[in-house]
Amino acid sequence: MSRSLSLKPLRFYSAALMIDSAVAADLIAERLTPFPTDHFLSATDLNPPAAHALLDLADAFAEHNRAPSPRPLDLMAGRTVVNLFFENSTRTSSSFEIAAKRLGADVVTMPVQASSVAKGETLIDTAVTLNAMAPEILVVRHGASGAAHLLSQKVGCAVVNAGDGRHQHPTQALLDALTIRRAFGEIGGLTVAICGDVAHSRVARSNIALLSMLGARVRLVGPSTLIPSAAARWGCDVFHHMREGLAGVDVVMMLRLQLERMEGALIPSTREYFRFWGLDREKLAWAAPGAKVMHPGPMNRGVEIDSDVADDLSVSLIQQQVEMGVAARMAVLAALTERRHGGDR
Repeated sequence: MSRSLSLKPLRFYSAALMIDSAVAADLIAERLTPFPTDHFLSATDLNPPAAHALLDLADAFAEHNRAPSPRPLDLMAGRTVVNLFFENSTRTSSSFEIAAKRLGADVVTMPVQASSVAKGETLIDTAVTLNAMAPEILVVRHGASGAAHLLSQKVGCAVVNAGDGRHQHPTQALLDALTIRRAFGEIGGLTVAICGDVAHSRVARSNIALLSMLGARVRLVGPSTLIPSAAARWGCDVFHHMREGLAGVDVVMMLRLQLERMEGALIPSTREYFRFWGLDREKLAWAAPGAKVMHPGPMNRGVEIDSDVADDLSVSLIQQQVEMGVAARMAVLAALTERRHGGDR
C-alpha cells in the first residue's frame, strides 16, 4: 500500500480498509501537535481547529490499534500516568490505562478506597503527595464539580478531567465526536438528539459544547424534570416529547438515568420512564433514515434503551464508542505530553 494515503483524511478510508501499522505510525507522527492548554478540564478548552486536529490524531491512533501487528509506540516512554478515580468506573478507567500503556507510559491506578483517602486525607493532600512523585499526567474522576480544576492548581503535571460531578467529561465528548465522524464522515450539519437525564449528566454538557463547536445541531430531549432550566441558554433546541425531539435526527444519544444523583422523585417509575422516554424500535423510526444510536454507558437496559436497539450493530455505535475511547484518550495523553516536552526532541 502506498504511503500517499497519509495525504488524505484517514476517516474516509477507515470504514473501507485496514491500513498497516507502519502507515498508521507515520500518520501519528504527522498529526501529533501540542495540546492547546496545559490541562484538559473541559470541552471548552478546545477550539474548532484544535478539536479537528485532535480528532485527526485520534483517528490515526484508531487505525494503529486496529492493525494486525501494531508497532510499539514510545511517545510516553519513561513517563508516568496516574489514574485517581474517586468514583467507580470501568470503561473510562480501563481505557485510560490501556491508552497510556500503548503509548509506552508507566501507569499507576490508585485504589482510592484502599488509600489514605479512606483515613481522612483531603483531595489537596492527596494531590500534593502524588505531585511529589513527579507524574507526567494525572487523570482524575471525582464526585464534586470543579475537583479537577482545583487539582490543576496544586500540581506540576498535566491534569485530565475524567468526570467531575455534573460538570464535565471532556474525553467522553471527544470519543463520541470521533465515533460520529467515523460513522458519517463529518460532524458539521448533523442533528444530534441527546435524550434523557440531561440535568445530572456531565456527558451531556461536554457533548453540547464540543458537538456545537464542530457544527452539529444539538437537541435536548427529556421530561421537564430532567432538563435544566438553563438549557434554553445553551444554544440547543429543547423538546419534551420524544416524537418531536427525534424527528429527522441523524444521531440519537441516550443518557443513563442517574438515580444516585437525584434528589426527590423526578420520575414516576422506571417502567413509566421507559414507556415514554426509553428508546425502542418504534421511537427510533421517528429519526432520519440511517440514524445511529449512541450511549456513553453504563446502560440500564429496559430503562433508557431497549436491548434490541442497543445490540443491533446496523444502528448502534455503542461498541465503537468503547473502542474509540482508547484512541481518543491516546490522542489526549500524547498531545499533552507533546505540549510539555515537544521541544526536547
